[in-house]
Amino acid sequence: MKRPEIGVITVLDEEAGEIDKVAAFGLRCAQVSSWNPALATPKVARALKKRSTDAGVRLTAIWGGYSGPREWNFTRGPVTLGLIPPEYRETRVRELCKWADFAAEAGAPAVITHCGFLPENLTDPSFEPVAVAIQTVAEHCRGLGLGFWFETGQETPVVLLRFIQEIGLDNLGINLDPANLVMYGKGNPIDALSVFGKYVRAIHAKDGRPPSDGLRLGPEVKVGTGFVRYPEFIPALLGCGFEGDLTIEREISGEEQNRDIRDTVRYLSSLLDAAGSH
Repeated sequence: MKRPEIGVITVLDEEAGEIDKVAAFGLRCAQVSSWNPALATPKVARALKKRSTDAGVRLTAIWGGYSGPREWNFTRGPVTLGLIPPEYRETRVRELCKWADFAAEAGAPAVITHCGFLPENLTDPSFEPVAVAIQTVAEHCRGLGLGFWFETGQETPVVLLRFIQEIGLDNLGINLDPANLVMYGKGNPIDALSVFGKYVRAIHAKDGRPPSDGLRLGPEVKVGTGFVRYPEFIPALLGCGFEGDLTIEREISGEEQNRDIRDTVRYLSSLLDAAGSH
């Protein structure tokens, strides 16, 4: 079985200069993220492809954001995020399809995004229109030979499984952010693998703590200091046959972020070594 490779998430700019930071960490793969759909152009995609090739960095996915309001909380989050709000749905479908075109041009294999607080029940009136919107994006990705991967967190594992089954396209997958499951109070990452493990294509190596306030997410913390329980999570993940990448995401900035990323590379490497010896 292929050993997962450790990478890092990096931010897209017009010159794709952030890619150089990936190699500076001694890493050779990265997800590239942007909340600016205006950057999803062939020119920027070609610049990213050249810069990543020159730096020896493999692009594992494009994390595509969208326009309009976004609030990361339990009050306005359910009505502003992803493909849930009907007033932004059509625009965001177009923007995600643009990111798919961008990913194909740049040489990345998939597009990832938060689809929002997915409705729980098949009988919910919003279930079908949200599923149709996701299907539209996924079909566009499929036509380009790309995967479309859900970023976890805003829905329980079984709800995400339900959407994948109902839409039924073979290019749907999951970018599992185990910290998000904890921070949103939606699930235990290790148990979640029993629900949707076979659909996990990539991991955000991030950590967090549960919410202690019914209005706000729990805090994100350095990998190994939260509730994900990585010494148990990594073997469970490998037990699902996972062969994707572990992409480090640390949601702070500056030198502390750089230091934590380096520490996380060492930490994850030690866990992979230990898991490989059993």
